Amino acid sequence: MSVTADSLPGAGAAAGPCAVQYDVTNPGAEPFTYTITFSLMDEQGRAMSNVEETVASVGAGKTVRRTLEPGTYAGGGPVDAARVRILGVERVPSDEAPASAGSCPESGLRLTADRGDAAMGLRVVGLHLENCGGRTYSLEGYPALQLLDAEHRPVEGIAILRGTDGIPMAGGDEGPPRPVTLRPGESAVSGLAWRNTTEFGEAVSVPYVRVRAEAGSEPVMVAPHLDLGTTGELGVRPWRKDETHADGGTGESGSERPGAQGPYGRSSSS
Repeated sequence: MSVTADSLPGAGAAAGPCAVQYDVTNPGAEPFTYTITFSLMDEQGRAMSNVEETVASVGAGKTVRRTLEPGTYAGGGPVDAARVRILGVERVPSDEAPASAGSCPESGLRLTADRGDAAMGLRVVGLHLENCGGRTYSLEGYPALQLLDAEHRPVEGIAILRGTDGIPMAGGDEGPPRPVTLRPGESAVSGLAWRNTTEFGEAVSVPYVRVRAEAGSEPVMVAPHLDLGTTGELGVRPWRKDETHADGGTGESGSERPGAQGPYGRSSSS
């Protein structure tokens, strides 16, 4: 995989660079969707803001060109490749990529992960399931998870706990799983919790997780970057109906809005 950035000339000799073109090359044998995080710097080399760009369905062996436009960061003004740093690149198979905001998969269920929350070694990432279709959907239990490394190979040796009672400071799960019924526009929330304690042994990092709303449902690959340390454990919470926000007619889950509080009492985005 390759991502490179170059400046485009401005309008006129004195204008200077006004935008940055970047290329995404997929050397794989299947289409991938890429998410690139850019850091935009000021003249003194200080980070002004980060920008996340998603390039969907880059075909096998293909290169796609995109542009970072002027005014992309909070300070506004020109964007110059000399002031752009690529902080990270994530890639997931296009047929497993999370549906973008405002779109709805054929299944009628939009599954996404938020950016999580961290405090004193505890890590929590929310999983959100929105019924964006036209029929009622019911489920009960826990999301089905497969932990994957940077090359999307299974990561072995990690215990996936049902519930987070065994994760210090993660709090309880409000009892056993209960049936959840989602009418169109309603959402459910689950979550992953772990501690990144590092003691004896080799620290484990899990960049990708393949998630199914329940066993047998369509998989979605998310990139929560689980820094599990040497704990060897990951707790998963049961699905609960998200009662905290109504859809409000936007077609987007309220649990994904910044600062939203999920049913487990944590911010669903950071």
